[in-house]
Amino acid sequence: MAIDYLIVGSGLSALVFGALMAKTGKKVQILEAHEYPGGFGHTFTLAKKYSFNAQLHYVWDCGEGQTVNRVLKKLDLDQQVTFNRYDPNGFDHMRMPGYALDIPSDPQALIHRLSVLFPDHADQIRQFVLEIQKTSSSLKRLSPPINPAELLQHLSEVFSTVMYLNRTLQDVFDKFKLPQAAQTLLALQWEDFLLPPDQLSFYAWVILFTGYQNGAFYPTQHFEQVIQSLVTVIKENGGEVLLNLEVTDFVLKGNAVKGVQAIDRITHQTHEFTGTTIVCNMDPKKAAKMIGEEKFSRSIRQKLNYDYSPSNYMAYCVVKDLDLRDYGFGEWNTFHTEHQDLNEAFYQMYEQHDFSRPSFAITTPTLLTHEHRDCPEDCQIIEFLTVANYKYFRKLKDSDRKAYYQKKEEILDSILDIVEKHYVPNLREHIVLKVTGSPTTNEHFCLCPQGNSYGSSLTPRNMTLGRLNHETSLQNFYFCNASSGYPGFAPTFWTGALLYQRLSGDVILSKG
Repeated sequence: MAIDYLIVGSGLSALVFGALMAKTGKKVQILEAHEYPGGFGHTFTLAKKYSFNAQLHYVWDCGEGQTVNRVLKKLDLDQQVTFNRYDPNGFDHMRMPGYALDIPSDPQALIHRLSVLFPDHADQIRQFVLEIQKTSSSLKRLSPPINPAELLQHLSEVFSTVMYLNRTLQDVFDKFKLPQAAQTLLALQWEDFLLPPDQLSFYAWVILFTGYQNGAFYPTQHFEQVIQSLVTVIKENGGEVLLNLEVTDFVLKGNAVKGVQAIDRITHQTHEFTGTTIVCNMDPKKAAKMIGEEKFSRSIRQKLNYDYSPSNYMAYCVVKDLDLRDYGFGEWNTFHTEHQDLNEAFYQMYEQHDFSRPSFAITTPTLLTHEHRDCPEDCQIIEFLTVANYKYFRKLKDSDRKAYYQKKEEILDSILDIVEKHYVPNLREHIVLKVTGSPTTNEHFCLCPQGNSYGSSLTPRNMTLGRLNHETSLQNFYFCNASSGYPGFAPTFWTGALLYQRLSGDVILSKG
């Protein structure tokens, strides 16, 4: 069987692209090194009864007519793959010593809540929140596919937004002279980027913050159903998703990529796969090194010179005979910090590896949907996430395995101390399963260089107009991953759909 699209990796953008192409009758073959498809979107099961998603927690752009919905409709999955919306009155619960703020979907409600907390800064707060909304609208106009007529209509607004191109979130906080505590409450979902305000691109923060304001969602039947539904579309339309096949090299003829060599991780046999077009879902820098960076054009080599995002620490816990709804958890995520300055919090955890006063996220997937359980009836799942330094954990694991596991346990204990103090007294007594993951866990299971969580780091340097996209300068070869698009559930849907649109000519992401 001649393969039209040979896809290296089964991350979400690859599955979206592959499903869309397969649906049109193209022959699609996907090679995945892991035993599960989905990349960071994959789901794993422990003790045969507890299911956990590797990294996705809540998503956006899933409402009627939005990116995810458009793609699912194109695949005839919109009635099968559905989403529950987080509480619009407070989809993110921000908590820090002396302050509590539930982030609402309504910008005016956000202005009111912040103004009550900081009455002496009400004007600055209003101006800042309105600037967020204006910037968000302009960024949508500037994202592909671009409508030139629309840009001309809103030229001055777009121009003012372009002025933020090289600005961090901290730069804009400072511009509007927001009080420190207000800054922290607004930026407390920093675990969604794993960057502090003084490093995070203002653009990246605006896109995600307003995306969730317009609707934060969780899949009705968890993320596993989303991944498997895309895989099913590929298979039902004559395609293949082959697991446990790690690509070790690319096959070139002149300036054209013809195929790949892959090793079967079970039998250790090497196989060669070919296709008319090769789509690379693996990290672009890693792929370029395999191919030979000198084979790419100078402009592509410059775009490949990005920094990786920081990595993360995850703790997956199961509690029994305890209803977390009685302790303030529900259809929202909770973000907690012991620091008023998130830049300092990041420095202590990421650079000094000091988690004695951690900032972290809490999510409770069992409470986000009731149609499909991820654990037995008498149990609930609670997960914790924070930043972690790959180099530190890599060195620790390689030099002293016992110290490595002790450090992971130390971080969880520090988090649980705070959770028991502020949220659920005696939580430890109800934990029946706990598993921790570090940057090296990410690297092992998702083959992400340096354990990165989001591909290229979401700093202003990596968010410029010269950001890497699908183009590679090689024939028959395209990138399709977080670093050549954008990270996260909705952005990877967009990345896969945009490449499909450009190669097929079938417009599904039109802005109308």
